[in-house]
Amino acid sequence: MTKSCFSPRYVFPGRVLTCLLLCGLLCGGLLVGPLAAQGNGAGYQTPPEVLSQIVTRPPTPGIQPSPDTATMLLLERPSLPSIAELAEDELRLAGMRFKPQNYGPSRRGPAVGMTFMGVADQVRKPVTGLPENPRFNNAEFSPDGQYVAFTHTRGDGIELWLAEVATAKARRLIDQDLNMVGFKGLEWTGDSEALLVTLRVGKGGPPEASPVPQGPVVQENLGEKAAARTYQDLLQSPHDEDVFEHFMTSQLVAVDLSGKITKLGEPAMYWGYNPSPDGRYIMVTTIERPFSYLVPVWRFANRVEILDRQGKVVRRVADVPLRESVPIGRDSVPAGPRNFQWRGDAPATLVWAEALDGGDGNMEAEHRDQLFVLAAPFGAEEATPWIKTTRRFGFIQWGHDDLALLYERWWKTRNERVSRLRPSDPAAPAELLYDRSYEDRYNDPGRPMTVTNEYGRRTLMTTGDGEVLYRTGAGASEEGDRPFLDTWNLKTGETERLFRSEAPYYEMPMAFLGEDGRRLVTRRETAETPPNFFVHDLKKGGEPTALTDFPHPAPELQGIQKELIKYDREDGVQLTANLYLPAGYDPAKDGPLPMVMWAYPREFKAADAAGQVRDSPYRFARLRASSPLLWLTQGYAVLDGAAMPIVGEGEEEPNDTFRKQLVANAKAAIDECVRRGVTERGRVAIGGHSYGAFMTANLLAHSDLFAAGIARSGAYNRSLTPFGFQSEERTFWEAPEIYFTMSPFMHAEKIKEPILLIHGDSDNNSGTFPIQSERFYHALKGHGATARLVMLPHESHGYRARESILHVLWETHQWLERYVKNGKITVEADTAPRGR
Repeated sequence: MTKSCFSPRYVFPGRVLTCLLLCGLLCGGLLVGPLAAQGNGAGYQTPPEVLSQIVTRPPTPGIQPSPDTATMLLLERPSLPSIAELAEDELRLAGMRFKPQNYGPSRRGPAVGMTFMGVADQVRKPVTGLPENPRFNNAEFSPDGQYVAFTHTRGDGIELWLAEVATAKARRLIDQDLNMVGFKGLEWTGDSEALLVTLRVGKGGPPEASPVPQGPVVQENLGEKAAARTYQDLLQSPHDEDVFEHFMTSQLVAVDLSGKITKLGEPAMYWGYNPSPDGRYIMVTTIERPFSYLVPVWRFANRVEILDRQGKVVRRVADVPLRESVPIGRDSVPAGPRNFQWRGDAPATLVWAEALDGGDGNMEAEHRDQLFVLAAPFGAEEATPWIKTTRRFGFIQWGHDDLALLYERWWKTRNERVSRLRPSDPAAPAELLYDRSYEDRYNDPGRPMTVTNEYGRRTLMTTGDGEVLYRTGAGASEEGDRPFLDTWNLKTGETERLFRSEAPYYEMPMAFLGEDGRRLVTRRETAETPPNFFVHDLKKGGEPTALTDFPHPAPELQGIQKELIKYDREDGVQLTANLYLPAGYDPAKDGPLPMVMWAYPREFKAADAAGQVRDSPYRFARLRASSPLLWLTQGYAVLDGAAMPIVGEGEEEPNDTFRKQLVANAKAAIDECVRRGVTERGRVAIGGHSYGAFMTANLLAHSDLFAAGIARSGAYNRSLTPFGFQSEERTFWEAPEIYFTMSPFMHAEKIKEPILLIHGDSDNNSGTFPIQSERFYHALKGHGATARLVMLPHESHGYRARESILHVLWETHQWLERYVKNGKITVEADTAPRGR
């Protein structure tokens, strides 16, 4: 009799590697035949009418404030797109997805109407002159707040449009179509007189593939380590390279408010462009050959140059090589120059970072990064070395000649350092302001507020002698988040509280009206009313003035009960979750309900941080098309955001005890809900998306806590993500037992409860390729499990099409009704993890 490689005697590090390599081949399709088609043959299905009504209703308008907060742009958004839209032609190259017909990104939700609203008088002016069947994206206020530039997408092109705030009239600015492939956007010059955009070049189409191959596709590595996480949509052939270059190539131009076009340089594969604050120069980044079949476009070779306003190159700043061999780890970065940015409070000064440790976060080093400074007129002089960092450089908030804030982070210790810099004195040392764990939400001091300066850039908002900042944060506490606004005196370190959210509201400071620090715009909501915008007079006090009055987006859910509950894990770690109950429900009168638990695991280095409250009891229940709160309409209790912390303190990594902690988290949540009388054992479903789907499969494999599971867009075999996943930095070869233990695929024979697997067949998220669900289903079927696999045509990691979303709701409703609502009440109370 042949023994399985999963037999108890074979599950130890020396043999795990062999097992996993075999499984990798199996899951790669070398030893398994094609997946049999499953389904009822009836096409797309629809859920109960109330669910359809909720998810197909147009969402609340999006809000975009002007730089001076004097005007708000309200963007009307449509309901769900049809599957026909997702089925349109799409190219997938170098980690990007775009539409070849119009040279623009695919899968972007457009706006279909826009309105300007004055903040002072709340007068609304719908924008006129818009095209028929509008599809707007990339709306950008000019720095002076007088105009909004935006794009309008046709089936075969993308247009540049301009709307004037004063008249609320829009017009097409130029006749030529834009090239928006490669994450290109609209960039205003600081004087609000021109826009930088990229135009399509040439009239021919992309090169056609020859039906006769010219030779094999060859990749070679000559001993250099080039580990990379699992990416999708990569280049695969010389023809792919040629097509990629065709669509990436565009012409950079400046367009003034009259529509006059000034050509800047020659056509190139533009990846980014950013005018200097004074508008005299433009920093451009262009993609260069050689390309890669291993990493996406953002790690291709690129060139950084500075142009003048006539498009002439005045300085080549850097030639960044192809970055295939970046060391594994979140503290690792590419070697060489990176993070180029203009100093926001100066006319034309460029700043960037370079790694001092070769970019390898795994090696010991006193300093990690070096900042460099290069100022106009950008002659032949060398860049000036500035500050060395002891952690990895994050970003800089600019203020004035004597003030900038430097942010550094180190993932392994979850450490953050913030220091004061004095840009006018490069020799001045950095002055440490605080050094803290960014996992510790209760002691988070918040982030400084910013204001638009004379160059149109966001810089630190100061008062007095320029030494006092305004700072806002979540205000996390044992009672939940209570956002705040403080002043922070950099000389004395003293703070003064100007505003704090008070029950029954959750109210977040957003921006000031004007620069006197008196009128504060907030976003206010309660557990029962959706977010709206208000203005507080901090000196006068009293009730705030309402700016918007958006109605409840789902009246069908009005009156639902929400409670932020707290409970303890068996090892003492405090956990929280949002418990939702149907309107009018009383556990004493109505008895326990079937329950849906929805969650997502998170890793921590400190148990104290893992147990901190991460929400507010006064936040409005936001509804997404796939929200578990929809099941409140069907008579279920819902435990949303149930805390699933995975803690690894000191030298221990969180994933060393992943399964044990996961089961302990889930058991504590169910125990608490049973204690409250809102549910009962045997009628609880577990569900999640992405890493939450991975969690779902693991909980079904290693506990008897749940009646059924719903796993969407997950990854189940970690041998298919061998160079790390989620927050796991160790590779498969460094920790094979971790990859084996954490992979539900390796324990498929243990799953006895029904599991519904849903996946988009065009998922491009790193690690969650569709084959993950297909092969996991095959393993489950081979062991006689109750399982159903639903592959959604044309859908990516998240689902967008109306037909897809309604079908997902139908599948989920059928699953819950069959296996949970009327499930067995005899699940064993013994919930010890299933082991070998």
